[in-house]
Amino acid sequence: MFFARAGRCYRPETNSRTEDRPDPVVNVHHLELFFYVAKHGGISSAVRHMPYGIQQPAVSGQILQLEEYLGQKLFHRRPFSLTPAGERLFRFIQPFFENLELVSGELRGHQNKELRLAASTALLREYGPRLLDQVKQHVPELKLILREADQSMAEDYLLAQEVHLAVTELYTKPPSGIQTEVLAELPLVLLVAVDGKFKKAKEILVQRPLPLISVSATSALYRTFQDGLRQHGPPWEINIELSTLEMVVTYAGAGYGVGLSVRAPGLEFGPRLRAIDLDDFPSLKIAAFWQEPLAMLPSLFLEEIRKEARKQIVVPQKPKGKGSS
Repeated sequence: MFFARAGRCYRPETNSRTEDRPDPVVNVHHLELFFYVAKHGGISSAVRHMPYGIQQPAVSGQILQLEEYLGQKLFHRRPFSLTPAGERLFRFIQPFFENLELVSGELRGHQNKELRLAASTALLREYGPRLLDQVKQHVPELKLILREADQSMAEDYLLAQEVHLAVTELYTKPPSGIQTEVLAELPLVLLVAVDGKFKKAKEILVQRPLPLISVSATSALYRTFQDGLRQHGPPWEINIELSTLEMVVTYAGAGYGVGLSVRAPGLEFGPRLRAIDLDDFPSLKIAAFWQEPLAMLPSLFLEEIRKEARKQIVVPQKPKGKGSS
């Protein structure tokens, strides 16, 4: 530091130890680079996700400078993993850098009109247009990005900040930092021919007379079914695996086997099928997923989802008679 003395610049005397001490202010740009490296699991991946152009050697060199400044190794290169010091630093800077774009937009007075949403195909088809119409009443110039996703994909999208909000099946506990809210619990059913001899779930579960028709073995629906099946015997493997519940209805209705499905608004079983409730099985949970803080537009959409859940996504009443609708 310099002071004025009698018209001259005077610098206080310092010893060599003080002179060699590093700058007490950490380089914020170095912290930003480390944030991207830690978030995306390595330098090469971080470079691909940077909002501006930078070469990999430049990132490596500046990360080394940061490690030298801190006197700590922040991560192992191959395979990539954060050290305890790196974990601590990342947890400290993560909220700042993840919220920087949102806060800067709010301070500039700009309203973000883009909504990035991930959801299951059925939810996007049945409820997406109606919910989005409600949001567009508040934001007419809405820009929309929709992605199909199960829970695992939705969590990946959220952690990578590729979507604002996700609505899909909930089966496992989400990772730290992701909030969830259960919107509906849908009861499981088995679909059999309406003119067939099987009318009780216990008979089907014990005898397993026909092939099982279901969506993927990794789906929340099938895994929930297997959880409930443990009290009735060994697992029931899928014989015909399909991509949608509508296709399960089609193939079960054609007599190819027993279909696994749920009672849900908008899902029709038709006159050829009987839906037999699995009363003692756990229900399939439908939930909203997001990260805090949630911006104005996705918050608005989440509120519309809650309203829809309260009035329509409820546990349907069992129908009377042989078939189901």
